[in-house]
Amino acid sequence: MKRNKVVVAVTGAAGNIGYATLPRLASGEIFGKDTEVELRLLEITPALGALEGVAMEMNDCAFPLLTKMVLTDNVEEAFDGINWAMLIGAKPRGKGMLRSDLLLGNGPIFTGQGNALNKAADDVQVIVVGNPANTNALIAANNSDVPNSRFAGMTRLDQNRAISQLAEKAGVAISDVTNMAIFGNHSKTMYPDAENALINGTPAYEVISDHEWLRGDFVTTVQNRGAEIINARGQSSAMSAANAALDHIVSMENATPDGDWFSAGVMSDGSYGVAEGLIFSFPLRADGNGSYEIVQGLEISDWAQQMIDATEAELISERDTVAAEGLI
Repeated sequence: MKRNKVVVAVTGAAGNIGYATLPRLASGEIFGKDTEVELRLLEITPALGALEGVAMEMNDCAFPLLTKMVLTDNVEEAFDGINWAMLIGAKPRGKGMLRSDLLLGNGPIFTGQGNALNKAADDVQVIVVGNPANTNALIAANNSDVPNSRFAGMTRLDQNRAISQLAEKAGVAISDVTNMAIFGNHSKTMYPDAENALINGTPAYEVISDHEWLRGDFVTTVQNRGAEIINARGQSSAMSAANAALDHIVSMENATPDGDWFSAGVMSDGSYGVAEGLIFSFPLRADGNGSYEIVQGLEISDWAQQMIDATEAELISERDTVAAEGLI
């Protein structure tokens, strides 16, 4: 989608993911070298001082395309007239918290942000990065007048992780791996679909003869990669999450190359037998004008169907948890 100027809201903008995101938004890399960028940076009140420091650094980068930054703790000010909302900020999971606690803790945040998105531009697109991303996106969508099709929960990070694993196993370049889909939830139940992935145009299952690995270590590595990174570096995967969120924007802003697809959690329309009304990751194709379609007709083995059923069941449970509290 071509614009002369784009206005982007970033929540949690002083955090690690925001810090890795902002320079690339302002550089021209994401929206084009002739598109001006205005940034609306939203933070909780105690973090506004840190946000001032981030803004100083952004100014010191002297990005020619960055026309304005608005620093605020007011969500309506942040979202007024925006074209893109990157909902990164979320309540983190604390020690001893159950996933249900995390869902309910984030509910008021994404309810308020959904309401505030009514002030956005008519073409607004929303990518939810803050976890649990799928159901946070569902809460925001159900509390907004913005069309449901404009909301996405980020599973591009999982797609990128899966592509990296396949490329390494096959001994090929990252660019040689295409058609990698993520089905379901951005959680340990997600299903990375190597059965329909291609390596240099050939099915991955033909290139990689170790099918036990494809149904075992490959799947669990993608599912558990975030925890492995936390264990290794003591912090969550901020750099790769920021990169994936920006990849999602690029994929939605441009027409998908022929024969390929990308992944995001979007409102289910019943495709692949998934219950309608869930934010569920599917393979998608974008038209470059703000719309997308779910790729249809992929072959799903009985084993893969079991994986999809398991992640669907988790998302149904999450939906029911937040519905019981009146959040959707």
